Amino acid sequence: MTTGEKLASLRKQNNYTQEQLASLLDVSRQSISKWESNLAYPETEKLVRISKLYGCSLDYLLNDELEHDPMEPVLSEEKPSLFKVQAYSSMPDFEWKSKRMVGSLPLCHISFKKGVKARGVFAAGFNATGVFAFGLIARGLISFGVLSMGGISLGVLSIALLALGSFAFGLIAAGAIAAGIFAAGAVAFGLFSMGALANGYYAALGDYARAAVACGDTTTIGRLVSCEGSLTPQAVETLNHIVPWWLGWAKRLFCLLAGC
Repeated sequence: MTTGEKLASLRKQNNYTQEQLASLLDVSRQSISKWESNLAYPETEKLVRISKLYGCSLDYLLNDELEHDPMEPVLSEEKPSLFKVQAYSSMPDFEWKSKRMVGSLPLCHISFKKGVKARGVFAAGFNATGVFAFGLIARGLISFGVLSMGGISLGVLSIALLALGSFAFGLIAAGAIAAGIFAAGAVAFGLFSMGALANGYYAALGDYARAAVACGDTTTIGRLVSCEGSLTPQAVETLNHIVPWWLGWAKRLFCLLAGC
């Protein structure tokens, strides 16, 4: 097989269109077509990326005499014994991509294949990026993962406009440790904070509370107003004077959750 024939075969085996592969390699679709027709050859850097993408050797791609990749294990023709112990990788090696496209992205891309990121409107995998993303590392408008980033994120470590997680950082953050404009958690830091240990700039509510307006059950340190149990009318009036208009939404959210 020629290099072009191998490139075409590998692309089809991995369910890529010429447009999708061109996008991954940062080349034009015409370049992919020329490579597969043996009218041109990929640059060395592109060949390296192709070999990593398909998990094959450069020798296999360039040597027309090689019909099989030497990196692939040779399968024995012997039938396995019923008692033969077979070793399997503890990590899955799976990839599926829908043929339907939304712009330049597949509608759905699932990849648990080493070195292959999942990119799609719906993306799932070890490393996933999409409008809806699920993975160990997830980035999306709505994302779920161990490390999660996006508009709305849920994860062990979450960074987003609305972040929920063990460690949460965002415009609105909730978690064991939370930091944001509005933060709620066991330990909370923000302009407005609620938690067992709440440290805020404008307002804080918790067992230990420290802020300009602080309301605490055990320890209360208020630079302007300190109160116990719940926010007093004086505390609310103070907030109305010191909080700028563009943080009015956070002040209203804080007061609502504080029960005033």
